[in-house]
Amino acid sequence: MAIAHLDIGDAAFAIAIVTATGFVSSFATRMLIAVLRRHDVLDRPNDRSSHAIPTPRGGGIAVIGAVIFAWLGVAAVGRVNSAVIAVCIAAALLAAVCWIDDLYELSPAPRLMAQGAAVGIGLLALPAAPSWERLSPLVYLLGTGLLWMWWVNLFNFMDGIDGIAGSEAAIISAGLLLFAAFGSGTDATVALLAAAILGASLGFLLWNWSPASIFLGDVGSAPLGFLIGYVLIGLAIAGRWKIASILPLYFFADATITLGRRTLRGERIWQAHREHYYQQAIRHGLSHTAVVKRVIAANLLLVGCGWIAENGWDMIGLAAPVIVAVLLAALAQGR
Repeated sequence: MAIAHLDIGDAAFAIAIVTATGFVSSFATRMLIAVLRRHDVLDRPNDRSSHAIPTPRGGGIAVIGAVIFAWLGVAAVGRVNSAVIAVCIAAALLAAVCWIDDLYELSPAPRLMAQGAAVGIGLLALPAAPSWERLSPLVYLLGTGLLWMWWVNLFNFMDGIDGIAGSEAAIISAGLLLFAAFGSGTDATVALLAAAILGASLGFLLWNWSPASIFLGDVGSAPLGFLIGYVLIGLAIAGRWKIASILPLYFFADATITLGRRTLRGERIWQAHREHYYQQAIRHGLSHTAVVKRVIAANLLLVGCGWIAENGWDMIGLAAPVIVAVLLAALAQGR
């Protein structure tokens, strides 16, 4: 990911990618709704669900397909490193395993093996890490790989109410585009990759906003987390760790704190539950829309914190954890 700020040509290309992937994602998602209903691929409500009626799951096929198609396209025309092709293959393989999981409910072992294989391929596709050269290769690869796998899993865990995962992906990618467009430390490569995620997420959100007509399913949430992770980790390696750590902070905090508490209580953290902070807010009576709007507002503030921190005001970055803490406290009380 060589640094090359976004010029007019890159900006126009990014806008075209957002538009194209948005259209493809929206159109394909609409088609999937009917197909999945016809084949009874439905997420049926249970005592751990946050929805009330059977809803098709598998919309991630459209989202991930649109992103992979766009990434392969920009790689084919030489606008991004050809290593992105390997990342796309890894995402497609992960999506295939996750689709089987959506249909037949696999045990945790094959899911973790698929995630590990995808992350392993992704690690080989990442750029060199000169800023981390003091670490031994083993520590670097193991630490980065475990962090990436955790992000993939927590993104999957956090996809529990209408619109939350799609809006998170959209804001993270929009934030990266913003930084690139105004020359604030990211680059043209990141902008083009983020543009595809932004368009695909927005196209899907048209059908996933509350009341949702379709869900991502594991086929969408896990590979989407994987692809976002590739962009963010690449940024961190390039020295832009403030952006990479601040933008995904809400999802990271909610999932990590919740799963940490469940681990301390001796619970099986891989089992479905309703203890995330956003789920607590739903139990207290807030609607899906109300919760997601609060999360969006917090994420927009995080984008601002990342912007300011990357432009010389490092202390402002400390406001990011405060924003997340306030949001978590409010959601826990249903406010």
